[in-house]
Formats: sequence, structure tokens, C-alpha cells
Amino acid sequence: MCLILFAYKIHTEYPLVLAANRDEFFDRPTDPAGFWADAPKIFAGRDLRGGGTWLGVTTAGRVAAVTNFRDRSEFGPAMRSRGLLTREFLSGSQPVESYLQVLAGEGQRYRGFNLLVADQDGLGYFSNRQGQPRQLGPGLYGLSNHLLDTPWPKVWSEAASPGSIA
Repeated sequence: MCLILFAYKIHTEYPLVLAANRDEFFDRPTDPAGFWADAPKIFAGRDLRGGGTWLGVTTAGRVAAVTNFRDRSEFGPAMRSRGLLTREFLSGSQPVESYLQVLAGEGQRYRGFNLLVADQDGLGYFSNRQGQPRQLGPGLYGLSNHLLDTPWPKVWSEAASPGSIA
């Protein structure tokens, strides 16, 4: 996925509004969004090579989305699929903060990524290229293939400030 734009806790009826576009690796086989036969509470597209997803939701209100962190030097030995990060959050029951803290110790098992996870109690962000997980507060955000709040062409303009999109 190349672009995720989201609004968090700025509307009284819709705590999370998210729009995303996956436009990389067109040759990678995928299934369209739908409920998974082997995990019927998950609604998501599916990466048929890695078994995970780039964006999904559950009937319990869990949400997960991942983008790759663009670093052309990272092509080398196979690592775990980044889509497993979202699948594992969606199929589990760990709170956002706990899930991201565990992941912070295991991030080196993946190529660069940005991960958003949410449940009824919060929204968190973690990149294995930045350090510690963050709980996100109310605001408008844009995330692409670099760190959250980074001037990146698809989501930033000189008029924008961190925590808001252009």
C-alpha cells in the first residue's frame, strides 16, 4: 500500500475515517476484500503469496494497515511478510499498546514497514525504522512509504504541519 489518509477522533459519529490506496507490486497475487473463510471475523483483501493483508477490519472493530518503508537497499534474503503484521493483529485480541510493544522487539524480522493498528480503545503507530511505538491522538494524518509526519510527496506540502495532511 502506498498511501493511507486518516482522520482520528475529529468526528463525533465516526472515530476513525480511513482511505487507502495499494498501488505497488501489481504482479503479486491477491484476493479482493471479503470475509476470510479461515478467519470469518476478518474482512480484508489477501496477499496470496505471504498470507497476510495490507488493510483489514474485524467484526469486533479492530483495524490494521501497513505500508512498506521505501529503502532500495533492502532487497536481499527473504524475511517475514509485512502483511502478517496486520493479520496477526486482526486475528488476535491484544490491546494496541501491548501488540506494538511486543512488535518493537521483533521488528528486525521484517523489511521496513509502517503499521497502524486500532481497536475500541486507541490507535497506534509503529515503524521498525523509527524506534518506539506511538499512541496517536485526534487529528488528520497521512502516511506513505516513509515515517509518519515526514515530508513525503504524496501526503505533505510546505503548508502542512505534523499530524495534518495537506
